Amino acid sequence: MKAIERFYQYLEYKGIKPTRFEKDNGLSNGYLGTQLKRNGNLGEDILNKIIDNCLDLNPVWLLTGRESMIKINNYTENFERNDVNFLNEPPSQIFKIRNDEVFKKQSIPLYNMPTSTSMATIFKEEDTDKLINEIVIPNLPKCDGAVYVSSDSMYPLLKSGDIIIYKKVSAAIENIYWGEMYLVSLINDDGDEFVMAKWIQKSEKGGEFIKLLSENKHDQPKDFHINTIKGLALIKASIRINATY
Repeated sequence: MKAIERFYQYLEYKGIKPTRFEKDNGLSNGYLGTQLKRNGNLGEDILNKIIDNCLDLNPVWLLTGRESMIKINNYTENFERNDVNFLNEPPSQIFKIRNDEVFKKQSIPLYNMPTSTSMATIFKEEDTDKLINEIVIPNLPKCDGAVYVSSDSMYPLLKSGDIIIYKKVSAAIENIYWGEMYLVSLINDDGDEFVMAKWIQKSEKGGEFIKLLSENKHDQPKDFHINTIKGLALIKASIRINATY
């Protein structure tokens, strides 16, 4: 199997159309499909575009088929970057999820929801009493709100006190972009509702289950039936403030 075939596997896994990647990266329409039909090789320029823009894709797997498709430590492995600089990059340099429309300027409500149980309200109706302020960040897709991180399950990618910016989506399997980070609202066996930031991947238990993974190596992945998921919000960006005094 050649790199072009493995890249198509990655695009299918992520739920991204090849034409979207072509458009976002200045390739001619149908270029990837032509290479696939010809069983051709991806040139160095195309490989660099893929590696630079698909940050969770394991380049060893892409080139050789060895190791796993998705990096074990996701974006933090080999890509230690400043969150603010990442947000300030031109939109064309950020690989966008299909159908994302970038807004040059938008005001995003910031809510004070310090606990996972109180954060569950973001999937219902935001409590205006918890509205702190509004933040403005250029060149982001449409977002619904922002909250502070209150746990270390995604450390070191996210740490307590960071701000995450989210877009709510319907809690259905067909709406999930596999391998992306979400705020997930779920009901445990005792009927309690919790909200947590997690990577979502396909589950080995079947099509009605999802696997939630933490960035923190001490947390274990866990599978949940889609019916226990009461809300999903795709995390679009994060902000970290570093102050020494």
